Amino acid sequence: MKLSALVLLFGIATGAATYALLLRLHQPLNPASLNDEMAWIKSELNLNDDQYARIRELHEASGPRMRALAAQVVQMQQELVAFERTRRSSDRVDFIEFARFVEARRNVSRECLDSTRELVRAAASAMTPRQREHYFGIVAQVEPLATRATN
Repeated sequence: MKLSALVLLFGIATGAATYALLLRLHQPLNPASLNDEMAWIKSELNLNDDQYARIRELHEASGPRMRALAAQVVQMQQELVAFERTRRSSDRVDFIEFARFVEARRNVSRECLDSTRELVRAAASAMTPRQREHYFGIVAQVEPLATRATN
């Protein structure tokens, strides 16, 4: 039983860390903060007006999908809390149901990462090679996407 509890706690810790990272990466777009971020990226990468318009369009178009994924992440976190509450109150775990949950969480995490990679690739395609290299350096500080985005 101790091993089961340890595995469950490890899963909870991993889920919490993933949840925190995903919330940070996929916060709902606030128009004011998007304007600030886009103005910063335009200045930082020295984007021309056409590049800026294309990249802004990509970010705006990805917003609904990112918000939907963020909502799924929140729902998954609530389910994880419910699993833990049940475990504490009954000292039992439905391992089959928990395994389904873990698989669903992996799928949502994969979708989040894939959506982010897609946005990075699309934005990078609007840039010159020098701008792209600098951009990958910026996004790699948040998530090591730069090397994966070029694959």
